[in-house]
Amino acid sequence: MKLLLISNSTNAGESYLEHCKEEIRNFLRSKKHIVFVPYAAVSFSYDEYEKKVKEKFNEVGLDIKSVHNFDNAQNAIEQSDAIVVGGGNTFMLLKLMYENNLIDAIRKKVLEGVPYVGWSAGSNVACPTIKTTNDMPIVEPKSFGAIGLIGFQINPHYLDANPQGHAGETRQQRIEEFLEANKSLRVVGLREGTMLKFEQGKVELIGKRNARIFEYGKEPKELSSQDSFDFLIEGIC
Repeated sequence: MKLLLISNSTNAGESYLEHCKEEIRNFLRSKKHIVFVPYAAVSFSYDEYEKKVKEKFNEVGLDIKSVHNFDNAQNAIEQSDAIVVGGGNTFMLLKLMYENNLIDAIRKKVLEGVPYVGWSAGSNVACPTIKTTNDMPIVEPKSFGAIGLIGFQINPHYLDANPQGHAGETRQQRIEEFLEANKSLRVVGLREGTMLKFEQGKVELIGKRNARIFEYGKEPKELSSQDSFDFLIEGIC
């Protein structure tokens, strides 16, 4: 499989997808039928979302077409040579992916070798479930089960500290609660500005910040882009 799973779309002080556009270009080089899934959009239209992503992809010589501009979203995925899933609300994204029969269609294409790029919610749905999203459940999908392209969970936008004056749970505590209820699943806290690339049987962390690895019953572990992440391949379909 070829996966590029990005924590976030926008770094502070930078334009949309600026920090990852060159990685996307290299990852999708020569692909001509890139299909975009905009279903995580809530407060803006799919046309607006497609335009925003298309403009940034065009900067690096790529183009996309959103599934909402095809007669049949499932057929669009089946005819693609690359799949891109944007961020937004993870619950809305998964709900509409189920309703448009995209879960199995995307899984089949990626297992055949078609590259997959996702950021934020688009990374969440590559996991076994969406239970480690940060989003509010504004809608109810038929299941929390996601595409399951990887055998572990991602927490995008991972933060180490709470805002000043906030006495609620930290992100680490939330993930530890998840592990109490899902002991067999590993969680990767993917900080902003970073991404995981799966290609040629290898896994690589890209970006200047570390990733934090959580496993039940173990102390969290910090790994940098200089470390091996190939252990994450265990359990991948």
